[in-house]
Amino acid sequence: MLYLASKSPRRRQLLEQIGIRFDVLDVDVPEIRRIDEPAEDYVSRVAREKAGAGLLQVAAAAGACVLGADTEVILDGEVFGKPADAGDAVAMLARLSGRTHQVVSVVWCVDASREVHAVSVSDVRFDTLSQGRIEDYVASGEPFGKAGAYAIQGLAATFVSRLEGSFSGVMGLPLHETWRVLSELRVNHTQAKRAPGP
Repeated sequence: MLYLASKSPRRRQLLEQIGIRFDVLDVDVPEIRRIDEPAEDYVSRVAREKAGAGLLQVAAAAGACVLGADTEVILDGEVFGKPADAGDAVAMLARLSGRTHQVVSVVWCVDASREVHAVSVSDVRFDTLSQGRIEDYVASGEPFGKAGAYAIQGLAATFVSRLEGSFSGVMGLPLHETWRVLSELRVNHTQAKRAPGP
Protein backbone atom coordinates (compact mmCIF):
# COMPACT_ATOMS: atom_id res chain seq x y z
CA MET A 1 0.00 0.00 0.00
CA LEU A 2 1.38 3.41 -0.97
CA TYR A 3 1.11 6.48 1.20
CA LEU A 4 1.97 10.03 0.15
CA ALA A 5 3.60 12.01 2.95
CA SER A 6 2.44 15.38 1.68
CA LYS A 7 -0.52 17.71 1.95
CA SER A 8 0.26 19.25 -1.44
CA PRO A 9 -2.75 19.13 -3.78
CA ARG A 10 -0.34 19.34 -6.72
CA ARG A 11 1.47 16.15 -5.72
CA ARG A 12 -1.85 14.38 -5.26
CA GLN A 13 -2.96 15.52 -8.71
CA LEU A 14 0.28 14.39 -10.34
CA LEU A 15 0.20 10.93 -8.76
CA GLU A 16 -3.42 10.48 -9.83
CA GLN A 17 -2.47 11.61 -13.34
CA ILE A 18 -0.28 8.53 -13.82
CA GLY A 19 -2.80 6.11 -12.33
CA ILE A 20 -1.21 5.65 -8.92
CA ARG A 21 -3.51 4.95 -6.01
CA PHE A 22 -2.48 6.09 -2.57
CA ASP A 23 -3.51 7.37 0.81
CA VAL A 24 -2.37 10.70 2.24
CA LEU A 25 -0.42 11.22 5.44
CA ASP A 26 -0.15 14.52 7.27
CA VAL A 27 3.48 14.93 8.30
CA ASP A 28 5.15 17.92 9.94
CA VAL A 29 8.83 18.15 9.07
CA PRO A 30 10.81 21.36 9.69
CA GLU A 31 12.14 22.75 6.43
CA ILE A 32 15.22 24.51 7.75
CA ARG A 33 18.49 24.43 5.86
CA ARG A 34 21.53 23.67 7.99
CA ILE A 35 24.54 25.96 7.98
CA ASP A 36 26.77 25.17 4.97
CA GLU A 37 24.39 22.41 3.82
CA PRO A 38 24.52 22.13 0.02
CA ALA A 39 21.17 23.05 -1.54
CA GLU A 40 20.58 19.67 -3.18
CA ASP A 41 21.48 17.83 0.03
CA TYR A 42 18.97 19.97 1.90
CA VAL A 43 16.15 19.16 -0.53
CA SER A 44 16.98 15.45 -0.38
CA ARG A 45 17.14 15.42 3.41
CA VAL A 46 13.75 17.08 3.79
CA ALA A 47 12.15 14.66 1.32
CA ARG A 48 13.67 11.68 3.13
CA GLU A 49 12.57 13.01 6.52
CA LYS A 50 9.01 13.39 5.23
CA ALA A 51 9.00 9.79 4.01
CA GLY A 52 10.50 8.58 7.29
CA ALA A 53 7.98 10.51 9.39
CA GLY A 54 5.18 9.03 7.32
CA LEU A 55 6.52 5.51 7.69
CA LEU A 56 6.47 5.88 11.48
CA GLN A 57 2.74 6.60 11.25
CA VAL A 58 1.94 3.45 9.26
CA ALA A 59 4.64 1.08 10.46
CA ALA A 60 2.02 -1.41 11.62
CA ALA A 61 0.38 -1.62 8.18
CA ALA A 62 1.52 -4.64 6.19
CA GLY A 63 3.34 -3.72 3.01
CA ALA A 64 3.30 0.01 3.73
CA CYS A 65 5.44 2.14 1.44
CA VAL A 66 5.72 5.89 1.90
CA LEU A 67 6.58 8.48 -0.72
CA GLY A 68 8.11 11.77 0.39
CA ALA A 69 9.12 14.63 -1.86
CA ASP A 70 10.53 18.12 -1.65
CA THR A 71 10.99 20.77 -4.32
CA GLU A 72 12.94 23.99 -4.04
CA VAL A 73 13.93 26.88 -6.29
CA ILE A 74 17.65 27.66 -6.21
CA LEU A 75 19.45 30.73 -7.49
CA ASP A 76 23.17 31.30 -6.94
CA GLY A 77 23.20 28.59 -4.29
CA GLU A 78 20.38 30.23 -2.31
CA VAL A 79 17.23 28.25 -1.64
CA PHE A 80 14.03 30.16 -2.32
CA GLY A 81 11.35 28.60 -0.17
CA LYS A 82 7.75 29.67 0.14
CA PRO A 83 7.30 33.45 0.47
CA ALA A 84 6.47 34.69 3.96
CA ASP A 85 4.32 37.55 2.66
CA ALA A 86 3.62 39.70 -0.40
CA GLY A 87 6.83 41.70 -0.01
CA ASP A 88 8.87 38.52 0.15
CA ALA A 89 7.14 37.18 -2.98
CA VAL A 90 7.84 40.41 -4.90
CA ALA A 91 11.50 40.29 -3.86
CA MET A 92 11.90 36.67 -4.95
CA LEU A 93 10.32 37.24 -8.35
CA ALA A 94 12.39 40.37 -8.93
CA ARG A 95 15.55 38.33 -8.36
CA LEU A 96 14.38 35.53 -10.67
CA SER A 97 13.43 38.01 -13.40
CA GLY A 98 15.55 37.70 -16.54
CA ARG A 99 17.66 34.90 -15.13
CA THR A 100 17.94 31.11 -15.16
CA HIS A 101 17.37 29.31 -11.88
CA GLN A 102 17.35 25.66 -10.90
CA VAL A 103 14.44 23.69 -9.52
CA VAL A 104 15.55 20.65 -7.55
CA SER A 105 12.91 18.03 -6.81
CA VAL A 106 13.82 14.91 -4.83
CA VAL A 107 11.65 11.85 -4.27
CA TRP A 108 12.23 9.24 -1.55
CA CYS A 109 10.23 6.03 -1.28
CA VAL A 110 10.73 3.95 1.85
CA ASP A 111 9.29 0.78 3.31
CA ALA A 112 10.21 -1.39 6.27
CA SER A 113 13.40 -2.68 4.68
CA ARG A 114 14.40 -0.44 1.78
CA GLU A 115 14.90 3.16 0.73
CA VAL A 116 15.04 4.37 -2.88
CA HIS A 117 15.38 7.94 -4.10
CA ALA A 118 15.73 9.95 -7.28
CA VAL A 119 16.69 13.53 -8.06
CA SER A 120 15.37 15.85 -10.77
CA VAL A 121 17.15 19.11 -11.60
CA SER A 122 15.54 21.51 -14.05
CA ASP A 123 16.78 24.82 -15.46
CA VAL A 124 14.08 27.46 -15.73
CA ARG A 125 14.62 30.75 -17.54
CA PHE A 126 12.35 33.68 -16.67
CA ASP A 127 11.52 36.52 -19.00
CA THR A 128 12.40 40.00 -17.74
CA LEU A 129 9.45 40.96 -15.56
CA SER A 130 8.33 44.53 -14.96
CA GLN A 131 7.54 45.65 -11.44
CA GLY A 132 3.88 46.00 -12.40
CA ARG A 133 3.73 42.49 -13.79
CA ILE A 134 5.28 41.09 -10.62
CA GLU A 135 2.92 43.03 -8.37
CA ASP A 136 -0.14 41.98 -10.39
CA TYR A 137 0.94 38.35 -10.11
CA VAL A 138 1.49 38.57 -6.37
CA ALA A 139 -1.92 40.24 -6.01
CA SER A 140 -3.48 37.17 -7.66
CA GLY A 141 -2.50 35.15 -4.58
CA GLU A 142 -0.93 32.37 -6.64
CA PRO A 143 2.64 32.74 -5.30
CA PHE A 144 1.75 31.84 -1.73
CA GLY A 145 2.58 28.33 -0.63
CA LYS A 146 4.83 27.88 -3.68
CA ALA A 147 8.61 27.51 -3.64
CA GLY A 148 10.16 30.50 -5.38
CA ALA A 149 6.81 32.33 -5.25
CA TYR A 150 5.45 30.94 -8.51
CA ALA A 151 3.41 28.10 -9.98
CA ILE A 152 4.56 27.01 -13.43
CA GLN A 153 1.21 25.30 -14.04
CA GLY A 154 -0.66 28.55 -13.36
CA LEU A 155 -0.42 32.19 -14.35
CA ALA A 156 3.37 32.09 -14.05
CA ALA A 157 3.57 29.86 -17.11
CA THR A 158 3.84 33.13 -19.07
CA PHE A 159 7.06 34.01 -17.21
CA VAL A 160 8.96 30.97 -18.46
CA SER A 161 10.88 31.55 -21.68
CA ARG A 162 12.81 28.28 -21.49
CA LEU A 163 12.61 25.04 -19.51
CA GLU A 164 15.20 22.28 -19.59
CA GLY A 165 14.17 19.38 -17.42
CA SER A 166 10.95 18.15 -15.88
CA PHE A 167 7.75 20.19 -15.99
CA SER A 168 6.17 17.97 -13.34
CA GLY A 169 9.34 18.28 -11.27
CA VAL A 170 8.98 22.06 -11.27
CA MET A 171 5.36 21.57 -10.21
CA GLY A 172 6.53 19.52 -7.24
CA LEU A 173 6.74 15.85 -8.21
CA PRO A 174 8.93 14.61 -11.09
CA LEU A 175 6.79 11.86 -12.60
CA HIS A 176 9.52 10.02 -14.50
CA GLU A 177 11.65 9.70 -11.37
CA THR A 178 8.64 8.90 -9.19
CA TRP A 179 7.55 6.08 -11.49
CA ARG A 180 11.10 4.72 -11.45
CA VAL A 181 11.40 4.57 -7.65
CA LEU A 182 7.92 3.06 -7.30
CA SER A 183 8.76 0.44 -9.90
CA GLU A 184 11.99 -0.41 -8.11
CA LEU A 185 10.03 -1.03 -4.92
CA ARG A 186 7.39 -2.89 -6.96
CA VAL A 187 4.64 -0.44 -6.09
CA ASN A 188 1.93 -0.01 -8.71
CA HIS A 189 -1.69 1.02 -8.98
CA THR A 190 -2.95 -2.49 -8.23
CA GLN A 191 -1.13 -2.59 -4.87
CA ALA A 192 -1.93 0.89 -3.66
CA LYS A 193 -4.97 2.55 -2.17
CA ARG A 194 -6.47 5.70 -3.58
CA ALA A 195 -6.85 8.73 -1.38
CA PRO A 196 -10.43 9.46 -0.34
CA GLY A 197 -12.14 12.73 -1.03
CA PRO A 198 -11.49 15.44 -3.64
